[in-house]
Amino acid sequence: MTPILEARGLTKRFGRTRALAGLDLVAEPGRVVALPGPNGAGKTTFVRAVATLLRPDAGSLQVAGIDALRHPARAAGDRAGRAVRGGGTGHDRAREPGAGRPPVRAQAPAGAGGRHRGAGAAAACPGRRPAGPHLLRRDAPPPGPGRQPGRRPRLLLLDEPATGLDPGSRIQLWDAIRQLVAAGTDVPLTTQYLDEADQLAAGIVIIDHGTVIAAGTPAELKALAGDDVIEVHVRDAEALPDVAAVLSAVGRDPRVDRARRRVRVAVDDGTRRLMEAMRVLDHGGAGVEDISLRRPTLDEVFLTLTAKPAGAAGQPSGPAAA
Repeated sequence: MTPILEARGLTKRFGRTRALAGLDLVAEPGRVVALPGPNGAGKTTFVRAVATLLRPDAGSLQVAGIDALRHPARAAGDRAGRAVRGGGTGHDRAREPGAGRPPVRAQAPAGAGGRHRGAGAAAACPGRRPAGPHLLRRDAPPPGPGRQPGRRPRLLLLDEPATGLDPGSRIQLWDAIRQLVAAGTDVPLTTQYLDEADQLAAGIVIIDHGTVIAAGTPAELKALAGDDVIEVHVRDAEALPDVAAVLSAVGRDPRVDRARRRVRVAVDDGTRRLMEAMRVLDHGGAGVEDISLRRPTLDEVFLTLTAKPAGAAGQPSGPAAA
């Protein structure tokens, strides 16, 4: 099966800033691929390269088997590299690279009171199936259920679409994305929300300093953080030092969150260590409100990996397969 995206050694500089530093990535079709990373990691630069809105300085990039650097117009299809923007009129599109035509404009559906909102995929090529990748900017979320267009794009690039949305709107957005994927649209998704990646993505590729530092399924990435976590909540923040001392005896690197009256510690052999901690804490009368054993969250994995130098633990050998 031909990968929907295949990037090898992509580099891009903006003056002295190296936005992409030899990025390698392979994305298989039929899924959401999440691309989290810190601000300035190179996520949006990569997505814009896929949409043929900018040209990398070096490397290779295949979009659905087409060389996007040698044949950008073919890779983007007959209506290339469209960027749908929200707010205002909600209908501007970027100039189509390689097509030699003026910008194409498509009107977004009207919202309450006739004002136009960010239309996402709905603004792209109404009345026909779009051939090229669509870049949906972070200020223009896709349409919710019931507002999707009659034709779907083959590839929809989402650049932090949930930024600024309330929880209910985020859930609607996730439902719309799942419907698009079920109908055959491939979705690379840049995001700052690791719970969003956990909810939607079959594969996650973490980007930092313009390169891939870790890739895999959500479960595989959680395993990178290693051990289980024991988490203890106490009634009185004054008990936190005593609880941290107990947990340091059964695990490693206890972390105290005084504002939430919580202590976390990484452990191996989690069930046995949990029982040990419970016996000691119960005997000491530390005023424990809650104690739990869990796997690391993607947020914890992300913080662990992005705190390391680029290319440290978690770096795949060869292109990151998502």
